[in-house]
Amino acid sequence: MAKKQLIIPVFVPFGGCRHQCVFCDQEGITGKRALPPFETIAPTIENYLSTWKGTGHRELAFYGGSFTGLPMEAQKGYLEAARPYIESGKIDSVRISTRPDSIDAPTLGFLKSYGVKTIELGVQSMSDGVLKASGRGHTAEDTRRAASLIKDAGARLGLQIMPGLPGDTEAIILDTVDEAVSLSPGFVRIYPTLVLRNTPLFRMYERGEYRPWALEDMVRVCSEAMRRFARSGITVIRVGLQTTEDLSLNLVAGPYHPSFRQLLDTDRAL
Repeated sequence: MAKKQLIIPVFVPFGGCRHQCVFCDQEGITGKRALPPFETIAPTIENYLSTWKGTGHRELAFYGGSFTGLPMEAQKGYLEAARPYIESGKIDSVRISTRPDSIDAPTLGFLKSYGVKTIELGVQSMSDGVLKASGRGHTAEDTRRAASLIKDAGARLGLQIMPGLPGDTEAIILDTVDEAVSLSPGFVRIYPTLVLRNTPLFRMYERGEYRPWALEDMVRVCSEAMRRFARSGITVIRVGLQTTEDLSLNLVAGPYHPSFRQLLDTDRAL
């Protein structure tokens, strides 16, 4: 059976990030150490298109970092590289990930002109206390504002949440889930907090200032989160980080399981 959708991933690790969040080690997660040169975008697209046999939606996705926090010349460089493929119909749209405080109406107009139709927000939490303790540098109100702007601009909204951050409790996490539901996203990703080497959270863990969640506790709260999203008709497209060699080398502690979603499905079936 032909695949219904083609995602062409391009990683921009730490690109546009103005803050060092306590949990973040994108190099350790993605294995990427620098922003990809503009001239690599077209070959990447061509490579994926050459091996794809489906007929469904084809999307170029810029993952990692905060795309709209990049210098404007960098944003234009990447999007201009993709423009010929949008104009020729070889790809159908572009997806970006960014921070809630890096979105405004002019930015959305710029993105729309280049075929950006999906915008994922790194929400992480809707608790200002948790956001502050995690070094996020934005507030829950920034998320509400950005989500509203994105939907008003006609783009598809995605939300990423990260249960288990410093200061999190089960009640706070489920409040974040309920607030996420109220924003009516098209989809959600859930990434349980892990302690990765070379992060501020790792140093907090070493000093005894942060205690990672037990796997069974995280499974319980994420199972309830999945139920609440399902009841609201919101698709959770990813739960937990993908297993990679780099992740295995950098993972120190936390509720990691290579089949985390399967654990949730089993828990929900009980």
